[in-house]
Amino acid sequence: FSGGRSYIVRFDAPQEQAKLTEALEKTFGSTPVIKTYGSNSKYDITTDYLINQEGIATDVQVRNKLYEGLKPFLGSATAEEFGTTRYIEQTKKVDPTISDDLQKGALWATFWSILVITLYIFIRFRDWRYSVGTIVALLHDVLVTLIVFSFFKNIVPFPLEIDQHFIAAILTVIGFSMNDTVIVYDRIREDSRLMKGEATTTIVNRAINQTLSRTVMTSFTVFLTILILFLVGGEVTRGFAFAMLIGVITGTYSSIFVAAPLLVDLARNRPLGKADANATIAKTEKTQPALTK
Repeated sequence: FSGGRSYIVRFDAPQEQAKLTEALEKTFGSTPVIKTYGSNSKYDITTDYLINQEGIATDVQVRNKLYEGLKPFLGSATAEEFGTTRYIEQTKKVDPTISDDLQKGALWATFWSILVITLYIFIRFRDWRYSVGTIVALLHDVLVTLIVFSFFKNIVPFPLEIDQHFIAAILTVIGFSMNDTVIVYDRIREDSRLMKGEATTTIVNRAINQTLSRTVMTSFTVFLTILILFLVGGEVTRGFAFAMLIGVITGTYSSIFVAAPLLVDLARNRPLGKADANATIAKTEKTQPALTK
């Protein structure tokens, strides 16, 4: 989102979003972002037309351009009447500089969340390999969600914008995915203590099988909840819900097929966890024969 002017426009009768988008696209020369605002007779319309120009005269020019595009849907309303609160209930402007600040803030929020998660995982498991596996899985979830979101932007019939709602969805996906990963890792740590001497692949495979039903059922419940929000929540929350649907799916399989296998690759023949490593060393020293002179 590079900035733009946003208008909450109320119509006397319900309107089709596709027709509004087509009419305004011809008028502005670019595709505006249009979302329903409570009902089909009220829309949130955002356009970047003349966004780099400021002043009252420019605001009036953009509003007149908006009226020109919406005139077929306004009945007998004049340009003067269109400028009143009867039709335009609210208006605001987001400058490109503010948009850049929002982007930087989103990047910093993601960075700090991942950093805190890394420290938390390291403190909890006392092993840097758990932290690396978690961070790779989280980055995988964020990138896949962003790729799918961008790919479907011009395909789906509803607007998909990388805005505050999308950032909120990404941070929520990070938390949800980390919770799934911690459940699997915690069971791996427990099985590592119970199955001393077993291969890491055997321990990880057993831990995944033990937590698989819990992971699938929890994710399925969350998926159904988000799906209901996506279907009946309206245009304002549809982008958030769509990103969450993608994130729940990627977060579920990443904890099983990304985080756990990566832990196997990092572990190799070395035991997992500080306590396990010390126990293995002590066991090795105990079984060594005493040297005689």
